[in-house]
Amino acid sequence: MSLRRLDSVDSVDLQLEEASAGRGDVCMSDRLIPSRGSCGEMSQLKLERDENWAPQNEYHEVLSQNVLGKECLSNVKVLSYQHKPKRQDPVLNELSVLYSSNRDAAAKAKPAKSGRVLPQSAAKVLDAPGILDDFYSHPIDWSAKNSVAVALSDMVFLFDATSGRTEKLLELSAGSITTLRWTEEGGHLSVGTSSGEVQIWDASAQRQLRNLRGHGGRIGSLAWNQHQLSSGAADAEVHHHDVRVKDHLTARLTGAHSDLVCGLDYSSDGMLASGGNDNQVCIWEQGARAPLHILTEHQAAVKALRWCPWQRHVLASGGGSADRQICLWNASSGRLLMSTDAESQVTGIIWGRQERELLTAHGYSRNQLSLWKYPALVKVADLEGHDGRLLGLAQSPDGSLVCSSSADETLRFWRVFSPAGSEKKGGVTDRSCSNTTILKTIR
Repeated sequence: MSLRRLDSVDSVDLQLEEASAGRGDVCMSDRLIPSRGSCGEMSQLKLERDENWAPQNEYHEVLSQNVLGKECLSNVKVLSYQHKPKRQDPVLNELSVLYSSNRDAAAKAKPAKSGRVLPQSAAKVLDAPGILDDFYSHPIDWSAKNSVAVALSDMVFLFDATSGRTEKLLELSAGSITTLRWTEEGGHLSVGTSSGEVQIWDASAQRQLRNLRGHGGRIGSLAWNQHQLSSGAADAEVHHHDVRVKDHLTARLTGAHSDLVCGLDYSSDGMLASGGNDNQVCIWEQGARAPLHILTEHQAAVKALRWCPWQRHVLASGGGSADRQICLWNASSGRLLMSTDAESQVTGIIWGRQERELLTAHGYSRNQLSLWKYPALVKVADLEGHDGRLLGLAQSPDGSLVCSSSADETLRFWRVFSPAGSEKKGGVTDRSCSNTTILKTIR
């Protein structure tokens, strides 16, 4: 067959040469001569004349496999792809094949893109000389009246974000300030000290209203729930104070933590979360003397705690440098919903009020803020600018601005989120009015 085929082709070539005599030479052929470099050793054997033909019977087949291995002459082709595709396991379905093929690429994927423009630098930078480089401290808080309280060693300054005016509120006679927390209405500031005292100050009148004692070590965290102020300290206890009455200490929560209580936060329905230097997170129902759940996922101190403002019973927590995890919890069941490795210690957490996102503050080695999608905890972006580790975060009343404090002795203001709607603003105002009536009775 091949000889006859070549004869017919030769005749066609002759006719074409005669027809194109005046137009120059035309080279035509239907033969394909492959490059010998693309042939393997077994394939080159098959090109030799008078030998190495394919096995003709069962004996030849066995002999070929024993001499040449699996690539016997009956299975080898002269022309073949140099990079052969992997054979798919018939047991696997298409989705599992796609997942296994792209698993490594997904791990190295870039952060998810956000639909809005994120800031490349801070909108405002303020100097904060004397701020203590203390992982366990909470040196800033932002009030509902748009005032930022900043602890600088033994002093507290107030920065009015509306007017840009700064004034000194207090200075301790001894020790340092370890934590700050505004009341929900924003008129009164609670101040925790290294000596174990909790002071309550009227910001507008610039005078101290109360001095609450009872702890046996430095104050590590503070949180308000209407008229009740809760404090955590180095004595591993959480104290509840009713600021309306003279005998303020109404409850002592002991036994749940074994070290400094460095994180406290109340949910909108009065559930308390506490984090400690014992690597534990405790969930407390209102009025309870024992924790509802003790969460032990973290492997380092848990200072960063924040309840989700729009998803009931969802708590976010972040661990220190030996843990570096961000965890999302269902506080009702105590179940871990999601976790991710943040790659550095977590010092603060803020939720977006409009966007389904959360912002975290970090320490060594990049000292950045990281934005994460909820609930998958997929990183959206990193915000960089600080030269020292971040110590805490505070959020503006409308939720759009975030203030970060750092060991580089600066405060940076970032416009990360969209401002809250008018309905949410109205809700905050109504709640603040009710608290104002309660806090007028502080004694």
